Amino acid sequence: MQVPSHNFTHILKPSSKELHGWWPGKRECTGERLLINPYNGCSVNCFFCYTRGFPGNFRLWHERGIITVSKNFPENIARQLDSIDVASCGYLSPVCDPFGQVNEIYHYSEKIVEIFVERNIPINVTTKSRIPETVIDLLQRQVHSFAQISILTPHESLRKILSPGGADIPTLLDNFVRLKKRGVFAVARIDPILPYITDDRETLNTLLNQVVEKGASHVISSVLDIPLKIKDYFFQKIRNYFGIETVEKLKSLYKERIGPYLHASIQYREEIFSFLKERCELLGVTFALCMEFRKKGERLEGLNREFMTSINCDGMNVPIYIRKNFRFQPACDCLGNCLNCVDPRCGIPDLAMGREGSKKDWKLRDYRRWSKELKAKKLSFP
Repeated sequence: MQVPSHNFTHILKPSSKELHGWWPGKRECTGERLLINPYNGCSVNCFFCYTRGFPGNFRLWHERGIITVSKNFPENIARQLDSIDVASCGYLSPVCDPFGQVNEIYHYSEKIVEIFVERNIPINVTTKSRIPETVIDLLQRQVHSFAQISILTPHESLRKILSPGGADIPTLLDNFVRLKKRGVFAVARIDPILPYITDDRETLNTLLNQVVEKGASHVISSVLDIPLKIKDYFFQKIRNYFGIETVEKLKSLYKERIGPYLHASIQYREEIFSFLKERCELLGVTFALCMEFRKKGERLEGLNREFMTSINCDGMNVPIYIRKNFRFQPACDCLGNCLNCVDPRCGIPDLAMGREGSKKDWKLRDYRRWSKELKAKKLSFP
């Protein structure tokens, strides 16, 4: 099998990017998050990455392999956090690996984790790379901080094709060992599953056994969605690495369209999620899905209502935090599942997103507004 190259170049650009919550549109993410993306483009270089269909800096990466680095990004993040008195858990990073090769030059990710932790704001890191020891030290200091390790296969030869610029399998598994040793909650992301490539039940069972044995307490999964914008590119890559027969099988499976993506048939997805849920229950860990939906007439229904065994989809119950002097503290002892909340004990009505017709996407300006409202009302928290 042909193995792709993972050489990369990068550019440094001024940026006015702000912290923000989940994007508008369909949402299954239960906990509110502050999304953090210091890099646009990724040296892990997964050919199936959905950001290859994004515009702007992501297009530059997809077409020319150039990663964009946001100049002075950690300092900007620090200023933004110091402008608010309400914070949710940081998410580093939802679209690009925070510990890829470009981070070895700038170390933005370590700086950002430190910025959150020194203010006692929780942060989650999600990666296909080795987590630096300094980051694990920092995560250990903040009780609601945690890490997610994306590992798609137990086979190193296949890993080199799917995530050529990521860490090897032993290193990924060692992340779980090091996190567990420090008492940091660890999540295994078998996400996405590629049909006919990583979906063999025996192989999935092997992978589940490995991650749980090494220290994962929660498993997240999904089946690959194919962005329509890169459909031809994707199928050409599949043909190069796995042959025309796999291409034809995938085209037969991916008939359902939801928004700008092709989805595998709902029957296929339900069968594989049932298997994973059952295996996780037997192994004594919780399970959830990432952004998986079925069509119900004209509306979409999230599959987590059927398959999730945890309270929150990422397995960690993280409350909203508020500032008390310089450092932040939990606003209350809630479970942090804002998407299903109807009684906002945190004191922020907007975050009770279980109410009918509620807004579900928030910007930095909303956090600033909530901060002013709490201060004006002099609310007392439980």
